[in-house]
Amino acid sequence: MAILPILVAPHPVLKQKCEPVETVDDAIRTLLDNMLETMYDAPGIGLAAPQVGVSKRILVVDCAPRGADPQPMKLINPEIVTQSDALSTYEEGCLSFPEQYAEVQRPATVTVRYLDENGTQQTIEADGLLATCIQHEIDHLDGVVFVDHISSLKRGMIMRKLQKQTKLRSKEGRAAAAE
Repeated sequence: MAILPILVAPHPVLKQKCEPVETVDDAIRTLLDNMLETMYDAPGIGLAAPQVGVSKRILVVDCAPRGADPQPMKLINPEIVTQSDALSTYEEGCLSFPEQYAEVQRPATVTVRYLDENGTQQTIEADGLLATCIQHEIDHLDGVVFVDHISSLKRGMIMRKLQKQTKLRSKEGRAAAAE
């Protein structure tokens, strides 16, 4: 397994709609395993393929509580088939928006149909943090990022902070390379 580089906003791949997976094969299974390893290393609770530069409808999540055994889920071509009218609000972050957080309101429960790593169709009903996480990652597959769900004022603030962080990291990288 390998840890993959995570793209940081405003990378253009993050705003692209992903293509469905036609065949679940060893290459897809390897990508899923690498995505899980990358997510755990980050650390995060969800990761979508476009975040690692792959424009395919693939995501991984693990919302197990800290200290509990991992509960990884690998979803290929996920689609929300039903969602509740009731909403819930969570403070969301994103590995492609390092150290940036905002409250986002989403349906409280969802039913999701997807293919597992063996190409078998599955359905899951999710609520709470898992429902939020899956919706967040499916958004990535449609070129939508969590800041698209907040006010333009808050989004602008987050993007400016992100640009400052990127410039600072770039300066630090050049300084380290010069040593």
